[in-house]
Order: sequence, then structure tokens, then C-alpha cells
Amino acid sequence: MSTSFDATPLHADLFIDGAWQKATSSATFPIENPATNEIIAHVADGGPEDAALAIEAAGRAQTAWARSTPRERADILRRAFELVIANTDRLAAIMTAEMGKPLAEARGEVAYGAEMLRWFSEEAVRIGGDHATSVDGSTRIMVTKEPVGPCVLVTPWNFPLAMGARKIAPAVAAGCTMVFKPAALTPLTSLALVEIFREASLPAGVLNVVTTSSASNVVDPWMSSGIARKVSFTGSTEVGKTLLRQAADNVMRSSMELGGNAPFIVLADADIEKAVEGALKAKMRNMGEACTAANRFFVHRSVVEEFSEMFAKKMSELQVGNGAVGGTEVGPLIDQKGLDKVDSLVTDALNKGARILTGGTRPKGPGYFYTPTVLVDVPTDAALMSTEIFGPVAAITAFDSEDEVLAQANDTDWGLVGYVFTERMDKAMRFSAELEVGMVGLNTGLVSNPAAPFGGVKQSGLGREGGKIGIEEFLETKYTAIAVQRTQ
Repeated sequence: MSTSFDATPLHADLFIDGAWQKATSSATFPIENPATNEIIAHVADGGPEDAALAIEAAGRAQTAWARSTPRERADILRRAFELVIANTDRLAAIMTAEMGKPLAEARGEVAYGAEMLRWFSEEAVRIGGDHATSVDGSTRIMVTKEPVGPCVLVTPWNFPLAMGARKIAPAVAAGCTMVFKPAALTPLTSLALVEIFREASLPAGVLNVVTTSSASNVVDPWMSSGIARKVSFTGSTEVGKTLLRQAADNVMRSSMELGGNAPFIVLADADIEKAVEGALKAKMRNMGEACTAANRFFVHRSVVEEFSEMFAKKMSELQVGNGAVGGTEVGPLIDQKGLDKVDSLVTDALNKGARILTGGTRPKGPGYFYTPTVLVDVPTDAALMSTEIFGPVAAITAFDSEDEVLAQANDTDWGLVGYVFTERMDKAMRFSAELEVGMVGLNTGLVSNPAAPFGGVKQSGLGREGGKIGIEEFLETKYTAIAVQRTQ
């Protein structure tokens, strides 16, 4: 099928033990451009046999890779960082073609992913330990850090470069080998990142990648192999729970970045213009297809009309279209399933009394587009108040008291991020302390930062990615007792 995107230079095979290769079955699966519905590539469809080859390669490479020096690992990450920056336009074009986000936003993701590589290149040479004397003076206590071992990395489709970089970089820095399964909807960006690591001279067997149309056919063998010592997953809470159950069988270390249901709270004293700008960032990044996306908007009754009207105007002005076309600000949703979900959630809210200020339509033509939408008077029993929307829909509910809105915000099984807008420091500190989330955005709609620990509480996950703590997720702590010879 003809397409304006040229996929011929791209790798579409598996990468195992330092070499690109076809799937054992020779099977492939198609990759669709969600803006045009065109098939842009066919990617190797790996199965259990390929999974076994990948995890065995990671197991063989672990001992030598663990013995590599911190400077060697740091230099590889630094070269990968420079290569990602040099290939920004190419990587952004791939991402836009297979995922749909506008090119400007795709370039932003490339920059963010590159910063993860640079951050962990710097952390690789700062892995520390501890030294002390026992309380009775009979031993010296030496504490060292060692790589946890081969890791299973599973990433989602919505940030195909950033999520890969955020997992691969700390594993490389710590001295861990990896088996990596990118999302079936967006594997091309991940495979391009893998090629960059090959160009950066990452040794064979350290990073092994198996693309597949059936995650269980690949991930299940990895989890039960007895070779893998850690799993790092970003995706739905349901799948995360399955992986945790599998990890228990071999007592594997686990990092889980799962679903969200982020509250966006605008207090009576908030700067409304600042709050609206923050709402656009928190809601519309990646067309709302982000675990950090604001899901429930709680606005104080005294300012709800002003906020809603200003926000709806800004949302209505956003340009919807093919992300590859200049000027586009909102691309398509990822697939028909995602589009149908958003449409059904809006219909449910309207049936329960919500009103539309803007949007609420599905444009005609190819692609999975949905117009940026603002709903007001949304009742608490509307499905989108308890379901991650993953689309360009903002649901606004008025509140009267701080105690009321804190109770509403925390009335969820998830706790990834919360946003609060207020001009009073005492209120900011109260909400930061009392929101049951792993991250808080105070007067900002953007929390992701390579230097910050990313992660949630409750059913939003376990562990943290990024920041100084990010590398600790890939390290084990070893204690050595050293006998002290005392002179008489």
C-alpha cells in the first residue's frame, strides 16, 4: 500500500545476541498509521522459541557485562545520547507515523528520552556503597552494590522512545543484561532505539529485543525461565498484576508503572490563566493518552464557570489532524478500540447529566480522531470519573470545600499523580501532603523529568524510574563482614 512514510530503512526484525534476525516462524504482523489507516511496515512476530533464544543470550552475557567498568557503561550511554540527538528528526518521524502524535511533540519525546540516557550515563559512575565498624568493633561492615541480573523490560505504545530509554538506560548503567518487548502497536521506534545502542557499541547479548503480536507468547517464557531476576513493566494495572503473580514464582524484583486516575484541582485562589495553561499540558499531552494525564477536573464552585469557559475556548482552538502535517496540535488516538472507549465514556457522561462545552465528535475520514472535548456538570457516578479516559476529554466537576475535594480526589484505587493550582503556600503544602499519589504537580501540568523519581502508590505501581533512585531498582545490596585482628 502506498504511503508518504518510507519505512524501508527501518529495522523490523528481532535483535538477539547482537544480530538482527527473522522470527523462527518467519511470521510478521502489520503496523498501522493511526492517522491514515495505512500499513507502514511488517514486523517480525516472535514466539516462545525466539523468547528462549533472547533470555539465554542475556543470561550468557550477564557475567561479563557485570564486570564491565562504570566508565565503559557511562561512555556507551553517552554515545547513545549523542546518536539519539543526532537522529531527532528521523526518530520523531517514525514515532509520528506509527503512533500519531504531532511531530513537534514527537521531537519533545526524543529529547526527553535522550535526557534519560544522559542522566544515567552520569549515574553509572556514581554507584556507591557504605563502610562502617560493627558496634562491638570486631568487624568492618562493607556494603556494595551489584547488578540485579538479567531484566525483563516491557513498554507501552504511548511513549515508545521515552519508555524504552527510561528502562534500558538504568539497566545499562547498573550492569544488567536485558530482554525487551516493545508494544505491538509501536515497535518501530523501539527498534530504531535498539539500533542506536548497537551503533553505540553495546556488547552482544546485553540488549535483546523480541517483537510480537502476542505478549504472553514471549513474556511468559521470560518470567518462568529462572534466568531473569527482575521485571520492569509500564502499562495497565491488570497486566501488571499478572506479571507480579508470575514474578512471585521466582521471587523476581519488580518495578511497575501502572494506570492512573489523576485529579486536577483548582482552588478558589488559583491564578485561572495559569491553571488553564497547566490543564492543557496535563490533559492534552499525547492526545490525553498518558498515564499522567489529568482525568478528573475538580474546580472550586466560585471559579468553575470562569475556568471552564476559558479552558473550553483553548481546547476548541487546538488543530486536529495528521501529526506529520505542520501546525497539527492533536493527532489521532492509537486505534479503533481506544476511539470507541473515549466515545462511549462521553456518551455515558452525557446520559447522566453532563454538558458539552466543546468537542464530543468523531471527525469523518480515515484515522482514529476525536475532537478535544470539555464536559461540565459531570456527576461522580459517570464512568469516566473512575476509568482512565486515555483521550482528549476533560471532565469538570465543581466542589465547595477542601475536605470535600481531597476526599473525592483520593477516592480511587490509583495514585500516580495529582495536580493542584493555588496561590497560597499553606494550601499547596496541605494538598501535597494529603493527596494519595506518588507525584504532585503544584501550579504545573508537567511532572516528568529525568532527574525526578517517577512512579505511583496504591494500584498505580511499585518502585520509581528516573532520579537518583532510578538506578537502585537495578541494583542488589551486598554486605561483607570483614574480621578485625585486634592487637593485645
